[in-house]
Amino acid sequence: MRFDPASLNYNEAGLVPVVAQAADSGEVLMLAWMNAEAVARTLQTGRVTYWSRSRSAFWVKGESSGHVQNLVEMRVDCDRDALLVLVEQEGPACHTNRRSCFYTAVRDFEEVVIMEPMA
Repeated sequence: MRFDPASLNYNEAGLVPVVAQAADSGEVLMLAWMNAEAVARTLQTGRVTYWSRSRSAFWVKGESSGHVQNLVEMRVDCDRDALLVLVEQEGPACHTNRRSCFYTAVRDFEEVVIMEPMA
């Protein structure tokens, strides 16, 4: 069956959440959003393309930073309202220069930074 980006269940803003995961390690790197066109562009180019809610524009990961995400596989969840992209991440995924955006843990109701920026 051929995949159609229009078959996804987008929210009221026309977006689906996308979890980016390192294909080699399984590490969760970030959460972002895609609209149907970003999904199509990602599949067509192999470069992960998100929709920036703050800029209302397409955002090809690594376009300005060089920290590219190359698509290995895209997965659709059972409700068709979220995506998982397995990626080859070049450099840090987070704009804070960390490998993952999930660098803060909550332990005993305290926030603890568990990952330092990359050198």
